[in-house]
Amino acid sequence: MCPPLYCFLLVSGSLRSSQEMRKLTNEQQKAICSQLGNVMKLKLLYKASIHGFTSAAFHQHCDNKSPTVSVGYNNSGFVFGGYTRQPFSQSGQFVSDDKAFVFSFSGEKLNKYPVTDASRAVKMTKNSGPNFGDTLILANKNKPKVFSNPGNQSHTSAFYCLFLICFSLTEYHTFEKPWREVTWKEKEKLIERIKSYKPPISSVPAAQVLLVGPVGAGKSSFFNSFKSVFRGHVTGQAMAGTSTTSVTRLFRTFTVMSELDGKLLPFVICDTMGLEAEEGAGLNPVEISNIINGHISDQYQFNSSVPLHSEALGFRKNPELKDKIHCVTYVLDATKISIMLQNMEKKLKAIRETVNLSRIPQLVLLTKIDEACPLVKEDITKVYKSTYIKELMQEAATRIGVSLSCVVPVKNYSEELKPDMSIDILLLSAVDQMLNLVDDFFDEPRD
Repeated sequence: MCPPLYCFLLVSGSLRSSQEMRKLTNEQQKAICSQLGNVMKLKLLYKASIHGFTSAAFHQHCDNKSPTVSVGYNNSGFVFGGYTRQPFSQSGQFVSDDKAFVFSFSGEKLNKYPVTDASRAVKMTKNSGPNFGDTLILANKNKPKVFSNPGNQSHTSAFYCLFLICFSLTEYHTFEKPWREVTWKEKEKLIERIKSYKPPISSVPAAQVLLVGPVGAGKSSFFNSFKSVFRGHVTGQAMAGTSTTSVTRLFRTFTVMSELDGKLLPFVICDTMGLEAEEGAGLNPVEISNIINGHISDQYQFNSSVPLHSEALGFRKNPELKDKIHCVTYVLDATKISIMLQNMEKKLKAIRETVNLSRIPQLVLLTKIDEACPLVKEDITKVYKSTYIKELMQEAATRIGVSLSCVVPVKNYSEELKPDMSIDILLLSAVDQMLNLVDDFFDEPRD
């Protein structure tokens, strides 16, 4: 038998639950990145539990992406994987990569095994996932199996494939100057602009902005965070959480009162049930027409399978302009943009088409920017210097179908106990842009 291309052996251990094997720890991610030079974060391309445990699903999401790290687990919770600079394909050929390596973890410690035959470092196999020189194969022959062939030994076991990640967008690159100008000390000026805003039509006392987005993206958290700016402390009025299903079940309209003068802001945030990829779950996109046209009142309880109809109790048959939505804002999680499921994208597209027909301006809030980019986590004022955040904003713009100027990054309050000036500035800037779009709504001739 040919000598092994990598000196690598899977080991067994005590069985761990799937909850324990859901993701790499921060220390394990840092350990992998430390082997790759100028890399700051692993960007998720493929997750077997989401996209499917087949070679076709792997190749659909990962072909022609490079460099990549593939990470898997066996049924004992043993963590292992491999790195290559070569883009995956289905040619059936071996390719050369003198920088390729496979690895395993002993707790938080990474054990690295470099390639011993660079000309046969990676094999481009159609019916499997990542194949490191026929020595380590993840998802072998369309099955959730790992094949390891170190020397004369072989080991096959089930494994849970967590990550296959492309690093090309996550290296430590920054713009020399911010590509958008933000004045980080003009909080009071922004507050005053928002407080003094008046819709250009006297019959409309306040701008109504609808928040739409997947479960967990941060819709309710955005309202709580924005309210915190005006209350002087972190608040939690709107229900927010980390559930996989929507915490919000009612259509809610939220107003904010300024702590300084006790007056309501001329701005209403309308929160909806979260979108879910599964058919028949979460907010029904058909309901959007009722919402934006003012047929649904505060406290309406959503029914995923049966949208509100015109003869139902609570249906507002003759809404006025003040009851309608003046701007639709999509709330998207920056850490999940690249792995958005087709069903979720389909639902967002259906909503966008409905909103377009009503000629309502649309904005995208990109949340969790600190979780997506370590540079921003260290210093949020560098958000517009991060090339990675700009790439995510461009991807969000493409998926929703708006211009990049209609995408704004924010960080919601999550673990903080006290307001932060820089977080406040981004939140206020986002609302300021919403109000600009509300003015565009009223500029548009209405029937």
